[in-house]
Amino acid sequence: MLVCIILTSLGLLSVVFYLLEKCRSYSLKGVLIKCVASLLFIATAIAANAQNSGHILTNFVIAGLIVGLLGDIFLDLKYVYTKDSKLYTYAGFIVFGIGHILFVTGLMLEFYGDGNMLYFFIPIIGSILFTIINLLLEKPMKHSFKGYKLIVSIYAFLLAMNPLTSLMLCIYLNWMSTALIMLFIGGILFTISDLVLSGTYFGKGHEKPLDFILNYLTYYGAQFVIAFALLFL
Repeated sequence: MLVCIILTSLGLLSVVFYLLEKCRSYSLKGVLIKCVASLLFIATAIAANAQNSGHILTNFVIAGLIVGLLGDIFLDLKYVYTKDSKLYTYAGFIVFGIGHILFVTGLMLEFYGDGNMLYFFIPIIGSILFTIINLLLEKPMKHSFKGYKLIVSIYAFLLAMNPLTSLMLCIYLNWMSTALIMLFIGGILFTISDLVLSGTYFGKGHEKPLDFILNYLTYYGAQFVIAFALLFL
């Protein structure tokens, strides 16, 4: 527990330094600081796994956090190398989407047991509705998904699958698993983070320091909660 607390504290400190750099300018220095923060949260998950091993979910969570690190790099490089912005944006969507697939797969393998398919199909139906609503709100929210509509739709579905799967499994287990509740909270924080980020990428007037701070506090909050949840399996 102490090792996890130390690693998490260092990770949060790195996030503060990253936000200070991000609010000043887009730079490779900022990308490196962001990588350090993500590595520390990955290390937290690995330390939690070492203390509480034997759960298949931990392998998927650690893999998902590692994939998230790649997504962090790609999405920041789009601002550093603006000529290849679209390429890095697509790469970021793809690897973060893979991360959500890993999280959902790990959740189902760890907690799903009796074969009641409702716990599998309800998150799918909910994620489809979330994706449709996201597309319908494009114009009312003054967003423009031009050139990204397909990848945005696929990612929205995968993003929603994460917290909805956790929610259904919490209901399935009568909210008796602390780890699962924390993973549900982490999925919600991921969703909030990406909704804020959507405004930054596809809207106008959403590139203020407050937007960046809210985005990364919820994003790294999700990483912290998910990594720490492994201690309570």
